[in-house]
Amino acid sequence: MIFFPAIDLKDGQCVRLLRGDMDKATVFNDDAGAQGAAFAAAGCQWLHVVDLNGAISGRPVNEAAVVAILDALEIPVQLGGGIRDLETINFWLERGVRRVILGTVAVRDPDLVKQACRDHPGRVAVGIDARGGLVAVEGWTEVSEITALELAKKFEDCGVAAIIYTDIARDGAMQGPNTEATVELARSVSIPVIASGGVSSLKDLENLKSAGEGLLEGVISGRALYDGRINLSEAVNLLAAKGA
Repeated sequence: MIFFPAIDLKDGQCVRLLRGDMDKATVFNDDAGAQGAAFAAAGCQWLHVVDLNGAISGRPVNEAAVVAILDALEIPVQLGGGIRDLETINFWLERGVRRVILGTVAVRDPDLVKQACRDHPGRVAVGIDARGGLVAVEGWTEVSEITALELAKKFEDCGVAAIIYTDIARDGAMQGPNTEATVELARSVSIPVIASGGVSSLKDLENLKSAGEGLLEGVISGRALYDGRINLSEAVNLLAAKGA
């Protein structure tokens, strides 16, 4: 399994939100490139980046910060937030993003996701962010009427590289991930699933690894790294180790 350190961008700065609330943002670093380089130097294999402003506005907002990250490191980066048309998908993949994450558009226009998968095999992921089991969109400001599993099933055979599943109630709250719901989703679809939201300790990672070995592609964590609750090198090694 892969450990994905997270950089969430708001107004060009690296922040973490509490349960997706933009008014409850804690700034951890105002140099996104330096933060990405620090994560890479600590041994991570991938980096997870989200343009929070973009997720709400529906278009890329923190472009300069994302470019600074891409220019600062060589490990692959997956990027989400405000990516809702083929032009933006093409722009970021050509600029050096390894994998784009499509969230709101996966609910609004599933056919666009399928077209992107055909155009860019292995480079398109779907972000499924759930509140009370229902998928939230528009930067988590609206809740749809589709369940996480129903949405995931729509993309079973179109070449989606991964599903990033987030339980919004756990995100940034340091209360542990929703392991049960995440593993259940992973069991129900053939697409690799990445767990996100609430991972706050090595024990959380151990539990996810034990429950999700062979099912989950990886785990995303952000705040716990900035707070020092999780040592990045230990997290990378823990998930990379063979067996549960």
